[in-house]
Amino acid sequence: MLRYQDFPLDKQVFVFELDEVIYPKRDYLLQVYYLFANFLEFTETYPPQDDLVSFFKKHLDARGEEMIFEHAAEAFQFDLKYKEHFERLFVNAVLPVKLLMKEGMEDLLHEIVNAGKPICILTKGNPLMQLNKIKHIEWGSLASKLKVYFVDELKFRDLEPLDYIADELQIAKNQLIYIDGTTSA
Repeated sequence: MLRYQDFPLDKQVFVFELDEVIYPKRDYLLQVYYLFANFLEFTETYPPQDDLVSFFKKHLDARGEEMIFEHAAEAFQFDLKYKEHFERLFVNAVLPVKLLMKEGMEDLLHEIVNAGKPICILTKGNPLMQLNKIKHIEWGSLASKLKVYFVDELKFRDLEPLDYIADELQIAKNQLIYIDGTTSA
């Protein structure tokens, strides 16, 4: 668990990745899989929602996200025409349950804000999907304290994300810390 006192005191800006740092990505995926399974059962009456959700969950745990739709379509013999709907859900799903932050994360973010330091989210992946995730996280009073950046969008504009954030916030790059779940810089 990350704690504010474990970070160097000279850091002025805290930049976090979203997936697996702020919240467990699995929580988002399982809700999208549930929505898709519900849609498919309603549309085709087969496979039963519970069976398909169980398949998705086991596949995710054993083999990850890659080819999950194709493997499910093969296992349950449903039409590949539903892939577009499946993929669209990741971008615009209205989740049945709010996403909760990882244990201790909300406290850490409050400590950073209380210390008068900005919090940024710098997230990789489809910006629309990442924005959808952000909308469904239970931020509470932190929602108005966040500044969000998308790696894919910045790289598309040939900008180095951390340099861009430092420039925008008018600080030296060494005054920010990036927490991405694997390393801090």
